Amino acid sequence: MDLSQSTGTTIGRIIETVRGLDGALVVAPAAGDPVFPELAWGDAFFYYAPDGQMPRNVQPYGTVVTKNYPEDTTSDLDEPGRWRVNIHVGRTALRELTGADTAPADPAAVDVVLPHPVYGSAGWVCVINPGAATSDTVLRLLREAHEAARARAERRRG
Repeated sequence: MDLSQSTGTTIGRIIETVRGLDGALVVAPAAGDPVFPELAWGDAFFYYAPDGQMPRNVQPYGTVVTKNYPEDTTSDLDEPGRWRVNIHVGRTALRELTGADTAPADPAAVDVVLPHPVYGSAGWVCVINPGAATSDTVLRLLREAHEAARARAERRRG
């Protein structure tokens, strides 16, 4: 199902792009998956995991969410056809991309790079339904976030 504008990107294209990155792991729990909570069904979580195993004690560097989460409802993701990609870019890049690190004036705006409504202060950005204005930026930011996650993993390994 294509949930984006015709000139934008799709959830499938985002997942395909991330899967093509060296060492990437995409965790996408399907409905009924007993390993993951129901809230995560239908969403996708992106990790650097060259061994193909979901890392313990490591947050994903990106996610795609298709519904509101508790304490995260301002993007109106429960509306039909709405979804959001979230990317950890760091605080400096967040300010460069959005001009701020606080909640945006319209956290439900479509096809705009925004501070994440909950995790913006931790260096996360988001885009609801990436379209013509943001699709290329979203894919670039995911590649950069993947590289940053790889570098962190290598530093941890020593």
